[in-house]
Amino acid sequence: MTNDVLILAIESSCDETSVSVIKNGSDIVSNEVLSQIDSHKRFGGVVPEVASRHHVEGITTTIDAALENAGLTMEDITAVAVTEGPGLIGALLVGINAAKALAYAYDKPLIPVHHIAGHIYANHLERPLTFPLMALIVSGAHTELIHLKDHLNFEVIGETRDDAVGEAYDKVARTIGLSYPGGPQVDQLAAEGQDVYNFPRVWLEKDSYDFSFSGLKSAVINKLHNLRQKNEEIEPANVATSFQNSVVEVLVGKAVQACKDYDVDQLIVAGGVASNKGLRQALNHACEEAGITLSIPSPKLCTDNAAMIGAVAYYLYQADVTADMTLNGNSGMDIEMINQ
Repeated sequence: MTNDVLILAIESSCDETSVSVIKNGSDIVSNEVLSQIDSHKRFGGVVPEVASRHHVEGITTTIDAALENAGLTMEDITAVAVTEGPGLIGALLVGINAAKALAYAYDKPLIPVHHIAGHIYANHLERPLTFPLMALIVSGAHTELIHLKDHLNFEVIGETRDDAVGEAYDKVARTIGLSYPGGPQVDQLAAEGQDVYNFPRVWLEKDSYDFSFSGLKSAVINKLHNLRQKNEEIEPANVATSFQNSVVEVLVGKAVQACKDYDVDQLIVAGGVASNKGLRQALNHACEEAGITLSIPSPKLCTDNAAMIGAVAYYLYQADVTADMTLNGNSGMDIEMINQ
């Protein structure tokens, strides 16, 4: 009989229905992701009600596929984990109710997981986390700097005061006629253009690790409006390059400075925007110069997936963190709430 801990993890916080089986917190046995991007594309963004309906339609078959591809049954599973929050409340509840049903029916422990903790632990699936470390979270809904002294010990030292970085990417993408999701397209265009607009770099107060992207977004919109008023030609690639350079310079600058100030030589990057090639290149260069070890997961683990939820759940399981059948979704959940 094996002593392996096998966790069935469920993630449904936004527009991906994902179920994964993770062994001992680091080995991906299976990882199924059902994307809804095509459904939301025509609306120009994620529609919460549409997302919830798709989760309802896909959750059962995705659970079945994850178990089948792992060659396992629910009897083999040690515990069931699920994203508790943050996220879209209707979407969260689909995954939570599925997880509660499985945990109840098969008498398995139920483990609630913070979505952003999952993004951080996506790195652990490819390279074991070593502490202390600094985590830069960059996604459509979150932009944060988090200091970790050990497993499940999160200290938020900086966060966005308005738009998340991924949200700013999508909004700027729309102003230059790109479809949803705009982030990857802006990144691609940015490699072709020139930084001719010199958009502002928003550093905020001295010694602040917070971020702000609404002013930059407004600067882009206003610049394009003025150019159109004058009937001047707008080159989308130059807009993309100018915007991305502004974003990347601030993200990289604050992340590297935080590592120096907290005497940390490990930086990990997590979230969907961590797939951005321009950001990856700039971080690689800056970390090499500063003697910081950089870890960014593969693009498939940057976006929402259940494997990352299972990785965190393993350590929560070891710490005896479980939930009962009253578990509910928490759309505004603070990551420091789960500190052990």
